[in-house]
Amino acid sequence: MGKSSYLTGLAAALLLAGCQPVQTTSGGAVGVDRKQYMFSMLTTAQVNQMYAQAYQQTLSEATSKGVLDTGSANAQRLNAIARRLIAKAPQFRADAAQWQWEVALIDSDELNASCGPGGKIIFYSGLIDRLQLSDDEIAAVMGHEIAHALREHGREAMSKAYGVQMAEQSAGALLGLTGEGLALANTAVQYGMTLPNSRENESEADLIGLELAARAGYDPNAAITLWQKMNQAGNNGTPQFMSTHPSPGNRTAALEAAIPKVMPLYRQARGGN
Repeated sequence: MGKSSYLTGLAAALLLAGCQPVQTTSGGAVGVDRKQYMFSMLTTAQVNQMYAQAYQQTLSEATSKGVLDTGSANAQRLNAIARRLIAKAPQFRADAAQWQWEVALIDSDELNASCGPGGKIIFYSGLIDRLQLSDDEIAAVMGHEIAHALREHGREAMSKAYGVQMAEQSAGALLGLTGEGLALANTAVQYGMTLPNSRENESEADLIGLELAARAGYDPNAAITLWQKMNQAGNNGTPQFMSTHPSPGNRTAALEAAIPKVMPLYRQARGGN
């Protein structure tokens, strides 16, 4: 076994030793049921609290710059869509009903949105305006981001980072790695452990977000048009094995395959129409 392979294995062993398996969400109609491993001393409540502080700092900075949008038509749209999606979040995890959900719109050309641990949602106006998003497409974005929070992908990433850090420290001492050798081992850890899981997290968020939007009465087909718009806006099609996001073709194919599973939920939410 090479040194880099040893370090990757060591990272995984140390991660599992300090983590416990959890099932953050129900599988839903889309069948997301991967077992996750979380660092046992890093609780959901702690991560939610840490992110809530960072979220408030972001809002304070936006307020001081005069770019926190609370009264525009887009802000009203976001809040209305969020209410419908949040109401369906307990379908995937019951405790989401007790989260302190918040929604913020920041006036910026940035094509971005997020939902951090504990239900803290941020949209940037550029995403809505530059891509001319419909309500269904906004719901597709927001459902995807909410899914990251429901699956606790942030806490999972922090747990992995802890395992990698432990591996680097232990391997450096055990193997005497320095300079280029240690850099190579670090790269092996990154691509052999962290990035594939990150791609998997993105795929999970796509699927859960699709179902969440459908349950809230938003057309699942909007997920396809959304990513088409995102790709046209500048996604560069980075090869999947080197990216934290699925390639555009793989993402679209997975969504298209899942849409029939959630269409009955959409029709039910729309009153059978």
